Amino acid sequence: MSRSLRRGALAATAIVFSIASLSACGAGNDAQTLGVRPDNAAVSVDDVKIQNALVITQPDSTVKGPAVVSATVFNNGRTPQTLDAITLPGTKATVQLKAATGAGPITVPAGGSVIIGGKGNASATIENGSEAAKVGDAQQVVFKLSKTGDVSLEAFVVPATSYFKDFGPVEVPKPPGATPTASATATPTGEAAHGDEDDHGSGH
Repeated sequence: MSRSLRRGALAATAIVFSIASLSACGAGNDAQTLGVRPDNAAVSVDDVKIQNALVITQPDSTVKGPAVVSATVFNNGRTPQTLDAITLPGTKATVQLKAATGAGPITVPAGGSVIIGGKGNASATIENGSEAAKVGDAQQVVFKLSKTGDVSLEAFVVPATSYFKDFGPVEVPKPPGATPTASATATPTGEAAHGDEDDHGSGH
């Protein structure tokens, strides 16, 4: 189950710097990526280290739609591992994994790393994200790797705004009422009615 965090705003601010650093260097095994020292959720188990873990929801709290898990997975071992699953214990959430190439499993290379979330990276989409996590909470997230097994931590839940926007859900539904309003503006009922009257008038 998720639990409310104290000092949520301060924690989110700390996350910003880690996210900004990763977006600048991208995925890979370079010194800049490996040198990140985040203040947010991170854990190490055997050869695997996971850091910058976040659950990123829709930018508008009134919108129901998918959320995502964003994180960086490091493999300090001599053999590659695959990320077989991500689960959110205490919820009914289903997380769909997708490699950066769009095919095959998410592979964490030996001595390398994989960024999950963001354009051009692997993705982990929470289908029923609005039900699984609430902004301001810490949600337990379990990464299941082929050799290391389950690696668990608690990730901050933040909306896809500001620095988190580029790492949030690709699918962003419109807020309730947004579509009808847009349609009404595009083809105003009043103008259509006046047009009909003019047509009738010109016919007489």
